[in-house]
Amino acid sequence: MADGDGLGEAATAMASPPAPAPGLSPPLGWRERLRAGLAGTGASLWFVVGLGLLYALRVPLRLCENLAAGTSSLISGLIFIFEWWYFHKHGTSFIEQVSVSHLRPLMGGTEGSIAEPGSPSSSRESETSRQNLSECKVWRNPLNLFRGAEYRRYTWVTGKEPLTYYDMNLSAQDHQTFFTCDTDFLRPSDTVMQKAWRERNPPARIKAAYQALELNNDCDTAYVLLAEEEATTIVDAERLFKQALKAGETIYRRSQQCQHQSPQHEAQLRRDTNVLVYIKRRLAMCARKLGRIREAVKIMRDLMKEFPPLTMLNIHENLLESLLELQAYADVQAVLAKYDDISLPKSAAICYTAALLKTRTVSDKFSPETASRRGLSTAEINAVEAIHRAVEFNPHVPKLLE
Repeated sequence: MADGDGLGEAATAMASPPAPAPGLSPPLGWRERLRAGLAGTGASLWFVVGLGLLYALRVPLRLCENLAAGTSSLISGLIFIFEWWYFHKHGTSFIEQVSVSHLRPLMGGTEGSIAEPGSPSSSRESETSRQNLSECKVWRNPLNLFRGAEYRRYTWVTGKEPLTYYDMNLSAQDHQTFFTCDTDFLRPSDTVMQKAWRERNPPARIKAAYQALELNNDCDTAYVLLAEEEATTIVDAERLFKQALKAGETIYRRSQQCQHQSPQHEAQLRRDTNVLVYIKRRLAMCARKLGRIREAVKIMRDLMKEFPPLTMLNIHENLLESLLELQAYADVQAVLAKYDDISLPKSAAICYTAALLKTRTVSDKFSPETASRRGLSTAEINAVEAIHRAVEFNPHVPKLLE
């Protein structure tokens, strides 16, 4: 029996297939291999058919024309997804982090080490950046004060810095636009002043202005910089601007005589014109601040007649300020009728002055009881619409008037 059992076990072992080794998959049969091959061939066939359809429908679908738009949309979507993921992981915006850490030092901010996202220093920096962004102005201010005589005095009294990095950067752009040109290398004093307007440190700018005056005693832009930043009173600023005016008029007449010689001379004339208009406008502002309001109005009116294309300096807003101080409301209305046009860029001065004038015409006879009983008149509706327009343009002005 024992031998018979042994022979049976041996026959069973020979008939059954060998067991696979541990850790190895059993070999596939011919049916499995055929099924896998057909599946792979089917995927390839579907891929080839898809490419063929795209090629055949390329003209009806206009794929080539929409490729650029699709690429930009894809990139925008990827940026949005990455920004969402970064914010959820670190609690701060990646774009804001890059702007604060890398772009702000280039634009005049303080240079510092880059903190890791989520660290306490990073949180404080993000909070500080948000506060700075909330303080930024979004419009060029033609009524800007003098840095040395007014802004610095505010700093002395309060210990606070009134100008943000945005203000300083915007002023630097304006100064380079108004006071520099491509021919500055022809005059050594203008070359020095070109570097001075780009300098971030006020003492360095003032030092450069004196260096320009040593090279050329009639450098009008050097006197402008000293009047803006070194003068500690309006009287000192006016004295320096008068010196700048004397030098600027001489340079302007010289540029007028040479303007048709070459394109470089035309660019130089535009620069000298900008400097002369800027000097006269600031002299008018000095006169108004010193109580000579009618003299300021005359200077501004003459400027607007002599140089009507130069609306970029917004002299009409300085004129509105002086006319309101004189309570010459009819003249204010005449200026608004010319500049409060839908085709011209708006400003807070234009919008709020128009709203105040329209409100003034109806405020004496306005009664809430009468208005609730009979409704608003046409003039009252116009006044309300003007107020809404002004507040929509700049909602911060009412808070300053409280």
